[in-house]
Amino acid sequence: MKAAGTLALMGCLITVVEPKIYTRCKLAKIFSRAGLDNYRGFSLGNWICMAYYESHYNTTAQTDLEDGSTDYGIFKINSYTWCRRAKLQEKNHCHVACTDLITDDLTDAIICAKKIVKETDGMNYWQGWKKHCEGKDLSGWKKGCEVS
Repeated sequence: MKAAGTLALMGCLITVVEPKIYTRCKLAKIFSRAGLDNYRGFSLGNWICMAYYESHYNTTAQTDLEDGSTDYGIFKINSYTWCRRAKLQEKNHCHVACTDLITDDLTDAIICAKKIVKETDGMNYWQGWKKHCEGKDLSGWKKGCEVS
């Protein structure tokens, strides 16, 4: 009986991160409300396009890289420079735990993405954006979406 009770308690303590995959229009609304439209000269279309090619709008996206770091969340923000896992040598410029970048609440991810754009070479940080979005007409990315 004790073993069953212990297992039940352990089950309650384990947090399962369910993937949240946003729609394009829902993200357009969230991004617009967060002030990303024309942030540092980048239109809303840039942000929506970048998020698509980085994570396919999946908040729990993670990619382990050869250098031992991991890219996290909807913007694929890297653990070595921008967020904290457990290693002391990580820079954590966004002052955020990497796990906070893989939740349905995009607040920390958006704040960190703004910091990246501000402190680096704009959106060039994201390879998905450079390859698929840079220099293109991105007006279609918010077409049909109600943003306020």
